[in-house]
Amino acid sequence: MGKVIAIANQKGGVGKTTTTINLAASLAALEFKTLIVDADPQANSTSGLGYNPKEIENSIYECMVDGVQIQDIIIETDIPYLHLLPSHIDLVGAEIEMINIQDREMRMKECLSGITDYYDFIIIDCSPSLGLITINALTGADSVIIPVQCEYFALEGLGKLLNTVKIIQSRLNTELTIEGILLTMYDLRVRLSNQVVAEVTSHFKNMVFDTIIPRNIRLSESPSFGVPAIAHDAESKGAISYLNLAREILTKNGYVNQE
Repeated sequence: MGKVIAIANQKGGVGKTTTTINLAASLAALEFKTLIVDADPQANSTSGLGYNPKEIENSIYECMVDGVQIQDIIIETDIPYLHLLPSHIDLVGAEIEMINIQDREMRMKECLSGITDYYDFIIIDCSPSLGLITINALTGADSVIIPVQCEYFALEGLGKLLNTVKIIQSRLNTELTIEGILLTMYDLRVRLSNQVVAEVTSHFKNMVFDTIIPRNIRLSESPSFGVPAIAHDAESKGAISYLNLAREILTKNGYVNQE
């Protein structure tokens, strides 16, 4: 059975979508069957892989709200081993439409239940909020990766997110674990970046990934080409960092590292 990992932080601009696309692509490059679930109405993971969200007929919205079969929605990407469950702006309305649905927090888990055996990893890109869709993602996930940018106010809101995780662990998903806290947008030249690394590491210790994601132009520009950094420039620092993160996760989960 594949592992479902949510990428979550209610703060925007911390690297959730960048992490989703590039971690998933790195796992796929290591020949692990991987699915990206775009659970953000902004649909940045969808557009970041070269698809126009406006042209998507069926998305995760139709799966969660209308009960459309997930197998009919998944798209094969140009990258071997990497598939996409796309998003659409309609997802904005899903939270309101799901209010009267029984077990509404479980809808994503129900959608994914039929395909977890097919994939090694399912990576969920969450929206920058702690609304019903994000709660669905955390309820359906085995673990959560929390990206934290190496900038001022880095820890702001982290306590709220960790508290939400605790509530979900106690009420909706007792199996949910924290895969790790991922430091992103690191700049070696900036003293503040180093201070944030020290602060987060001393605060959360073993919960923090060894891999730190740097600020990197290739990471920033690859979505405009509709490809992950590893397909845009495999030798860039950003691509190499996410490949290292993938290997770290594989090692942590007891997978044999495939070169």
